Amino acid sequence: MAIADTRITSGNEVITAKKVKVYQRGPKSSFFLMTSGLRSVRDKSFTYFEEALDKQGAKFDRLFKVLNCYSEQVRRVAKEDAAALEDAGLHFNIHVLMGGQLSGDKCHKLYLMYPQGNWVEISEGTPYQIIGAAPYGKPVLDRTLKYGDSIQFALKVGSLAFDSTRISAADVDFPVDVVVYRKGSFHMIEKRFTKEDMKENADGWQKRLRDSVNQMPSSWFDGIFEAKGLPPAPAKSRTKTALTAVVGGPKASETGLADAAKPRKAAKKTPRKKPPAKKRG
Repeated sequence: MAIADTRITSGNEVITAKKVKVYQRGPKSSFFLMTSGLRSVRDKSFTYFEEALDKQGAKFDRLFKVLNCYSEQVRRVAKEDAAALEDAGLHFNIHVLMGGQLSGDKCHKLYLMYPQGNWVEISEGTPYQIIGAAPYGKPVLDRTLKYGDSIQFALKVGSLAFDSTRISAADVDFPVDVVVYRKGSFHMIEKRFTKEDMKENADGWQKRLRDSVNQMPSSWFDGIFEAKGLPPAPAKSRTKTALTAVVGGPKASETGLADAAKPRKAAKKTPRKKPPAKKRG
């Protein structure tokens, strides 16, 4: 299964374009390519790759052979354009995920290719791989996804990982393309989802996440919010105190919540001096 957003940013311009492409070549040849990095590198390498497929594709019976063919085109583009990109202050950047199955493959395969053209196979030890804005969705997948999970479960947690990334990364957004492959089917299922399609899913995830946090035990940190010699403050007031401390800037963080909870001493009143008595003449 593959999930890809469609937002492309170039300077101040934002466009929508596909980042995953499906190839159905013959009755037993089905695979996809998904990329991140420079769009120009992706488009040029795809053009060279498809030309090579037209000439050599019939002899490929394993997915890794197709990947080797594509890696050759990436290295070709690097020789042509890497120096010019570096002169312009841009790195030669493309990461690729290729997945699918050909006639000689016993089961479906998934590979990750690096900008240098070298690649690794993604297998049981690593049940997923993210390219592009990786840090935001990774914690969701690390906590939930296992190698033996169903494809339906994988799609659910994958959509949550995408939603977490969309919330935090400015260059990731709807619509999102989903590709699903079943072992031995030699057929890719591809569907695009809009923000409206996944609104219920995103809203439900947001609400359940907040509810789960509210239901977590808090006894382990109660002492932080208790001033010495005073009873614990009610939950609501403790929340407000914490918010005030955060918003209050450096001074609030320096004094700490315990100091903020201390009662203030009443200011001492200075007695007024009586005017001197007038002498009677």
